[in-house]
Amino acid sequence: MTLKIGFVQQANSTDVQANIEKLKKNIKDCARQGAQLIVLQELHNSLYFCQTEDPELFYLAETIPGPSTETFGALAKELGVVLILSLFEKRAPGLYHNTAVVIEKDGTIAGKYRKMHIPDDPAYYEKFYFTPGDLGFEPISTSVGRLGVLVCWDQWYPEAARLMAMRGADILIYPTAIGWESTDPEDEKQRQLEAWIISQRAHAVANGLHVIAVNRTGHEGDPSLQTNGIQFWGNSFVAGPQGELLTKLPAGEEGNRVIEIDTARTETVRRMWPFFRDRRIDAFEGLTQRFLE
Repeated sequence: MTLKIGFVQQANSTDVQANIEKLKKNIKDCARQGAQLIVLQELHNSLYFCQTEDPELFYLAETIPGPSTETFGALAKELGVVLILSLFEKRAPGLYHNTAVVIEKDGTIAGKYRKMHIPDDPAYYEKFYFTPGDLGFEPISTSVGRLGVLVCWDQWYPEAARLMAMRGADILIYPTAIGWESTDPEDEKQRQLEAWIISQRAHAVANGLHVIAVNRTGHEGDPSLQTNGIQFWGNSFVAGPQGELLTKLPAGEEGNRVIEIDTARTETVRRMWPFFRDRRIDAFEGLTQRFLE
């Protein structure tokens, strides 16, 4: 089965409505190029607000279903595409999540995934805003296949990718917001970027699946002035089931990209590299422990 995938690498501003209009224009551009599945970056409606801990920023959150699922759902139906959204979800008073939503091509919600791994680092104070996900690692069934949607910090954990693959994901998808702090030396920046790419290409290899990683670009200042802000490093890419880079966008540029992939290659690659056959499930009990003394 061939599938045309589009993705949007965008720089955002403080104007949420302007960001949404820009996203809609970029989605339409991908659809004009024949994309059947279009993936957006993490928390795409606004700036990446987790650089500071500010209770006022909870007003950015919305319910699911809500305004964004209605707006983008209507667009998905108009264009006949499957959309991957990334939203700040207000679930209940005092209970919020970083949630990916899959919109079917008829505009309905096919499913959602709540980010499981929540970072807490300088400029990435996500634990202040997000409760860890409670929906597990479950692929979402759509008209274009079973989508293993994960979010950003999840991309560093091979267990998450493996569980999605074990439950029948056809593709692994990572909406992302990651970048550099400007005071890091250039060699350190390059190590960070390469580690990010290598880790996700490794998930492709280990599971015999295509991987789609979609990152923000542009500089976003730190409102607290404690850091120099984040320079999001772009480099959104698609890797094949042997880890091969099929396409990649530049670091500092906005752009849309549409690429056709052959999802049937998963079966071919898994026959050559039978990692699932040879897994020693009788010896993996320790994986459920925090650390082994």
